[in-house]
Amino acid sequence: MIQIGSHKLPARAVLAPMAGITDLPFRRLCLQFGAGLTVSEMLISNSDLWHTRKSHLRLAKDDDAVRAVQIAGADPEMMADAARRCADMGAQIIDINMGYPAKKVCKKAAGSALLREPVLVESILRAVTAAVEIPVSLKIRTGWSPEHRNGVNIARLAEDCGIASLAVHGRTRACRFNGNAEYDTIAEIKQAVAIPVFANGDIDSAEKALAVLNHTGADGIMIGRAAQGRPWLFREINAGLEGRHVAPPSLGERRDVMLAHLKALHRFYGEHQGLRIARKHCAWYLQDINNVDFRRQFNRLEDASAQLDAVQSFFEQHGKKLQDAAA
Repeated sequence: MIQIGSHKLPARAVLAPMAGITDLPFRRLCLQFGAGLTVSEMLISNSDLWHTRKSHLRLAKDDDAVRAVQIAGADPEMMADAARRCADMGAQIIDINMGYPAKKVCKKAAGSALLREPVLVESILRAVTAAVEIPVSLKIRTGWSPEHRNGVNIARLAEDCGIASLAVHGRTRACRFNGNAEYDTIAEIKQAVAIPVFANGDIDSAEKALAVLNHTGADGIMIGRAAQGRPWLFREINAGLEGRHVAPPSLGERRDVMLAHLKALHRFYGEHQGLRIARKHCAWYLQDINNVDFRRQFNRLEDASAQLDAVQSFFEQHGKKLQDAAA
């Protein structure tokens, strides 16, 4: 059983924090399907900007799960203050993002750009771990570029600074999301530290999860983009790691999960914003079949009930195609 501070995780597969995706409705759905932990969308470290509605929604908590909040930034004092504020608001785990590959985070170098500045990394980690009494986790990439894979050194530094667990994406910052994830560096990191390590990158099935765990020796796996439109992936992975097989969701379950998710988005964001957020999730749920015409129609709908009715009708009209795609 994986333990982060005093928190024992019920499963080895956890949900990666993803900006614009891992909001409260999606986190709850993944937890229902067996995710061992979910982490909020990334908050910038400047808490003076948290007064926006967007930040308030990202700080929304689920009282039935361990509350892990991710922060990102490049100023140690500001990061420490953000961690304290999150803890005061009920966060139980602080997660530091040093894995995000975008050039612009917090209007300055942050995320995985920090991997080329280990002195600054150490300052940030020591400031945050000293600022709070709750566990602090860290997400990184394998290095700055394929020629500079310093993930092992950063991992050792993190452990020395008091980081409680580490998630490692199997690409460098320069790779962004291109090419295939590599797991040799994650295996080296696992050998170098004693804290729990989660392997992340291109894990999209129970078979791949087991192969990555066997190759890296990691304690757990972190699922990101593969869970978009497939929250039941956690159920399949958990079963596979236990030597069991579960069938993919039935057509009826797939429809019901999708409808429940859209309803939750409408409630959480309000109808206007919820309609917009629902559009991208709808596309992910139906990404395995050719549905261009339906998506074009769905994206023009301006009423919550119309979105729900459209999904219901789609499943009724294209049931066989969906079943064939799932098979």
